[in-house]
Amino acid sequence: MRGRRTSARAGRRSLRALTVGGMLATVGMAGVGLAPSSQAAVAHAKSTTITWWASPINTSGPDLRTTLIKAFEKTHPNITVKLETAPTDENTNQTDLVTTLSGGAKTPDVVMGDVVWPGLFGAHGLALPLSKYLPKSFFKRFAPGLVAGASYNGQVYGAPFFQDQGFLYYRKDLLAAAHMSVPRTWEQLRADAAKLAKENKVKYGFVWQGASYEGGTCDFMEYYGDTGASVLNATDKGSVFNVAAATKALSFMRSLVTSGASPGAVDTFQEPQAMTAFADGQAAFMRNWDYAFSTSQAKGSKVIGKVGVAPLPTFAGRPYPGYSTIGGWNLYINPHSTHVQADLTFIKFITGVQAQTIEARPPFSEIPTNQAVRTNPAIKHLNPPFAVLAQTKLISRPAQTPNYPKISQAIYANANSAISGSTSPAKAAAAIASGIKAALSSSGL
Repeated sequence: MRGRRTSARAGRRSLRALTVGGMLATVGMAGVGLAPSSQAAVAHAKSTTITWWASPINTSGPDLRTTLIKAFEKTHPNITVKLETAPTDENTNQTDLVTTLSGGAKTPDVVMGDVVWPGLFGAHGLALPLSKYLPKSFFKRFAPGLVAGASYNGQVYGAPFFQDQGFLYYRKDLLAAAHMSVPRTWEQLRADAAKLAKENKVKYGFVWQGASYEGGTCDFMEYYGDTGASVLNATDKGSVFNVAAATKALSFMRSLVTSGASPGAVDTFQEPQAMTAFADGQAAFMRNWDYAFSTSQAKGSKVIGKVGVAPLPTFAGRPYPGYSTIGGWNLYINPHSTHVQADLTFIKFITGVQAQTIEARPPFSEIPTNQAVRTNPAIKHLNPPFAVLAQTKLISRPAQTPNYPKISQAIYANANSAISGSTSPAKAAAAIASGIKAALSSSGL
């Protein structure tokens, strides 16, 4: 997930995903339709139009989606790309797509989807296995580890579009005036954020994503990972969830509110709410994805020239830096699309050097997946988050199973209860453990 481009609380909405399990069971791999050799041979007509389902990528300035479409159509004049804006809420986006694709709809043709979707989509025939349509040489263009993350049961289902990870953003001017250093531990961050807020140096000390939605899982995994614990066994994907470690993580997340470091409403914050507060000059610290730096420097921001970027902190006594959740988006092809050749042409362009350079440069500043662009010195120095990449430590969400949607729901819903204070951290951690166990024993969504 980019985790970030979400706008409304999704705890209730995400429950809708549980109702589509029956539909998925009837679709299976039959949803792929034509055999790969037949589908790949379908040449796109002279005036082929394909539909690209994609949620907004950047919240200010030019639209990266339309910018890439224009670049593609300029070099491929016989293919028109129709943009269909997907819901910004991650859970609603997924639910709508599952309903559409499992129903056999021929459009959208190409889908921009979360990095945690390959297991779900691959297991239920909701995306074409790209590795059956594209040569092995195509996948060598991507940075190490990204193709593995886009795979399920030995097949690659997603073409990595752009990468994400969490960063710590901070107000350089506020820290300098208060003679504070950039926090290296969560405890230091909590203390400094609370002090700045209580002394009315800023309205909020630290803003982040505490709402009941996929982004909540991303934030939780960073605190949980910093305890040294894991969620799934790497061998058989069984649960090794540590309730004591989760209790520590949730207790700290709740303490950010009770200490005054974070606003009480942080349990409703998704990426846009955190971004707005920070760009408006109301917060000293923010946890957000890589897009946040360019957004904080866009026209209308009140913190232009005042923002620093650092790896996320860790708990005292643990190696610095802390963990950053891997996010990002892949490109998938609808198994019912009648324009597979044009779809593949579009995907090859979007993941190529020209398009990836566009997305890496300002005003977009997305982390490219194309290794040639990613390692280009001229690109690496364009954006402060890029300069921090080598220092960061990554953790993935427990998405190596088709059961991930239920696992994530168990995490973010119960974490939100602890953050809001409606449930104790210990009870919330135990509930997460039970939810993960139940999810792994189920047949899917």
